[in-house]
Amino acid sequence: MCATEKTNVHTDKKRLVLGCGALVYDLLRLIEQNPGLSDKVKLQCLPASWHNNPQLIAPGVDDYLAKHGDLYEDIYIAYADCGTGGALDRVIEKYQAKRIGGAHCYEFFAGSEVFQEMAEQELGTFYLTDYLVKNFQRLMIKGMGLDRYPELFDVYFANYKKLVYLAQTENEQLQKDAEQYAKDFGFEYEYRLVGTGGLDSVFEEIDLVPLATEEEK
Repeated sequence: MCATEKTNVHTDKKRLVLGCGALVYDLLRLIEQNPGLSDKVKLQCLPASWHNNPQLIAPGVDDYLAKHGDLYEDIYIAYADCGTGGALDRVIEKYQAKRIGGAHCYEFFAGSEVFQEMAEQELGTFYLTDYLVKNFQRLMIKGMGLDRYPELFDVYFANYKKLVYLAQTENEQLQKDAEQYAKDFGFEYEYRLVGTGGLDSVFEEIDLVPLATEEEK
């Protein structure tokens, strides 16, 4: 090839989407629904159990990116702040990554405006998503120790009055399960079909922005 000729060869680097394991079903479904994304995206999920231990999120993301971040063209973090108190944003800045806006997944699923309205209507609201309904026993009952120490219920939920199921899909069995969990906890129940909400924004940006060429590098 002559020195004056321009190359337009794409790098073999993909974009990394590093997300919460509680979002894995939704992230996979979004990739499947958008042909071509699988060629652009590497999806990696971190343990869903960190949902109950937000202090592990920022160090876990930092550790993963320190080991693997250089392998990717761009990095998108499929977390909101998720109770890290800004620690996750400091990690994101360190690696020049991007994340979904919002305080937690409930907000980006429902949309900020709708979520704020719900929060103002009842401050003591406990939220579930499809993943959390499916894994309620493992993450909420066993994960929070309620199976062994039922007296902890009053410690965790003394200020809660309502359970809102923010559904990503229409599933009658999950609706029945969520309603039963509300009854078991003595909470008022509300169901809202919200879809994947702001989670789509990660893939919209990836799909719109082409990978850099060798020349641009």
